[in-house]
Amino acid sequence: MAQEVHEDKVCAVCGRRITWRRKWAKNWDQVRYCGAACRSRGVRDVDGQLEQAIGDLLDARARTSTICPSEAARKVDPEGWRDLMEPARMAARRLVEAGSVEIVQSGHVVDPSTAKGPIRIRRTR
Repeated sequence: MAQEVHEDKVCAVCGRRITWRRKWAKNWDQVRYCGAACRSRGVRDVDGQLEQAIGDLLDARARTSTICPSEAARKVDPEGWRDLMEPARMAARRLVEAGSVEIVQSGHVVDPSTAKGPIRIRRTR
């Protein structure tokens, strides 16, 4: 019996890669979230604001420039920006999936699902 090959998906909330699991065999087409935390969190208004802020900041700079996710977080909420750091990284990962930006570390494009530490965001080239 030939083994089925399943394409990876991307979580609608955090933008991380979702790998097929046997427990999802019957409903793989309906899987949208990587886990319970993303399913319960959902995509909020602030997430759209962060995506917009990332786009606006990149549009205001040279095509080759990068931004830090903290810049988008500060633009959305100057006082409580620290609480928006992970949502800003999530927004960047969703934009990577959409094909509009890349996440880089030390000038090299990295996999957004596995990147750890400081990241920068730039327009796709």
